Amino acid sequence: MAEHMDPEEFRSAGHAVVDWIADYWTTLGQRPVTSQDPPGTVVAALPATAPEHGEPIAAVLADMDDIITPRLTHWQHPGFFGYFPANTSGPSVLGDLVSSGLGVQGMLWATAPACTELETVTLDWLADLMGLPERFRSTGPGGGVIQDSASSATLVATLAALHRASKGRWREVGVDRRYRAYTSTHGHSSIEKAVRIAGLGGEGVRPIEVDPVTQALRPAALRAAIEADLAAGEVPAIVVATIGTTSTTAVDPLPEIGAICAEYGVWLHVDAAYAGAAAVCPELRWSHAGVEYADSYCFDPHKWLLTGFDCDAFWVADRGELTEALTVMPEFLRNAATESGAVLDYRDWQVPLGRRFRALKLWFVLRWYGAEGLRAHIRSGVALADRFADRLVADDRFALAAAHPFSLVCFRLRAGDEASAALLARVNASGRVHLTHTRVNGRYTLRLAVGSPLTGPEHVDEAWELLASAATDILAG
Repeated sequence: MAEHMDPEEFRSAGHAVVDWIADYWTTLGQRPVTSQDPPGTVVAALPATAPEHGEPIAAVLADMDDIITPRLTHWQHPGFFGYFPANTSGPSVLGDLVSSGLGVQGMLWATAPACTELETVTLDWLADLMGLPERFRSTGPGGGVIQDSASSATLVATLAALHRASKGRWREVGVDRRYRAYTSTHGHSSIEKAVRIAGLGGEGVRPIEVDPVTQALRPAALRAAIEADLAAGEVPAIVVATIGTTSTTAVDPLPEIGAICAEYGVWLHVDAAYAGAAAVCPELRWSHAGVEYADSYCFDPHKWLLTGFDCDAFWVADRGELTEALTVMPEFLRNAATESGAVLDYRDWQVPLGRRFRALKLWFVLRWYGAEGLRAHIRSGVALADRFADRLVADDRFALAAAHPFSLVCFRLRAGDEASAALLARVNASGRVHLTHTRVNGRYTLRLAVGSPLTGPEHVDEAWELLASAATDILAG
């Protein structure tokens, strides 16, 4: 075997790998959603050391069949309803393949001009498709960039907010731990992590209570927390509001929150990691009312918009505030294009220096599906969730735990937490579906999240039938 794979060997191996992926997708519905093997099974099945001599791709694919795929949780499975969707698609995979084949490093415009400019255009396209404010476009003071995840987007928003709140001093003299961040008690765990990384400690986050009915942040409680901190000499720096919370997809009231942030001069970051994709559908843009107040906004195309992980779309209203907070310019990166001020260097919009050509997979998805295809995918997910909820409401043994405006349904057995937990364990053990849980108002709650392009009405109906049958057994004792 050649030391390096030449183009013809790559062509042959590439055909085999594409065929393998296509076969995997074709057979997904016949596989158990999750593995039942104990921890350490894969470790035990693999050699203790790397091979001394190279092996053909056929041998690697054989081990994929025998060792790896039987011990996966299959996120693309039509019966995977856990967490939030993290779905890919054919166009996304092909775009990722092209990105890997090009192997460019897009840290600067000068290191990959087309990488930078395609990302700028693609994020402008996406902002237009979603009806986001004009100030998020690259043609104005703001603009968009692709982060790896919403967690990173929250971190860079927090750093920019600290830069503004301290007038740049936090970067020069260390972080003053009096700065405070605010989010609802249902805000994502990445918010606390961002605040910790920024140097404010766990006490830097003020959790704000939610309305027990809507599960959304209470603006009056936010105002009270900000005023109490100001009175104590603390400095409110950032509020993170959520469109589509992780537990229930609650939508925080952005118009009221935005007005409070504007009044007190606090940075508003909007985390729409999952539900932001819904904004491609005009009838679902009610969820984004008030987003014009945002200083920054993000959502994950890698959740519900058919783009493989990792791909978070992040916009700022004023890119200067972000780059001032994050720019470090060593001599070895200086170049004429950057010095001219005529280009964007996305390394200044993120924590890492290096950047993959992530825009390609998003561009491939937008080109293949078009706006019409993306809207059809979102609407299908909403309709399937409604179908499931209708079946559930018709059975008086079950109760909806929260509203379901998107494609997540939260529910429980009226018999209580123990019965609901047993129900989840029973249906997941079937291997046909996989659901996860949360707590809503302190009660154990099951979550069914639709998102896979392979999921159809028959899969949602199967999930319901498994749940209804298992409930019968559990309640019979």
